Amino acid sequence: MEPDAPSWRRTALVLARATVTIVLLVTVYFALPLRAREDDGTLVLFLVGLTALVGMIVWQLRAVTTAVHPALRAVEAFASAIPLFVLLFASAYVVLDGARPGTFSEPMSRVDALYFTVTVFATVGFGDITPVSATARVLVTVQMVADLLVLGLLVNAMLEAVRRGRSRRDGSRPPPS
Repeated sequence: MEPDAPSWRRTALVLARATVTIVLLVTVYFALPLRAREDDGTLVLFLVGLTALVGMIVWQLRAVTTAVHPALRAVEAFASAIPLFVLLFASAYVVLDGARPGTFSEPMSRVDALYFTVTVFATVGFGDITPVSATARVLVTVQMVADLLVLGLLVNAMLEAVRRGRSRRDGSRPPPS
C-alpha cells in the first residue's frame, strides 16, 4: 500500500456518496415534471442541460487534479457525470415522444426512455425501441456521437487528471502528454 493510500473507510465513504448521487439523480429524473412541448424551449433546455453537464465535467476535472486522493475523486466525478449524461438524453426522449407521439416505434415511458438511452450508450441497441421520426433519429445520432466522446474523451481526461493530481501530490513533475 502506498504511503498516502486512502483508507478503506475513505473508500467506502466515496462509494457511498457515489451511490447516493446516482440514486438522487435517478429520483430527480422520475420526479421532474417532463412536459411535452412543441416549441423551441425543449431544444433550448436540452442545450442548457448539455452546457451545464460540460461545465460540471470541467469543474470535476479540476477537483480531481487538486484532490488528496485523485482516483477516489474521479470515481465520484464519474458517479455524477455519466448518470447525468444518460438522464439528460432519457429526459429529452420522454419530452420528444410526449410532444410528437409516434416518434419512436413504441410510446416512451420514463423507464422505456431510460432503457433506450442505456442501450444506445452501451451500443447494444436491442432493436425493440427504435427512432422513427427524423427528429428522433437526429437526437439519437447526437447521443451516439456524444457517447463516443464521453467514453473516449471523458475517460482519458479523468485518467490524465488523476495522473496530474498524483504528480502534484507527490511533488513530481508529470511527464509530457
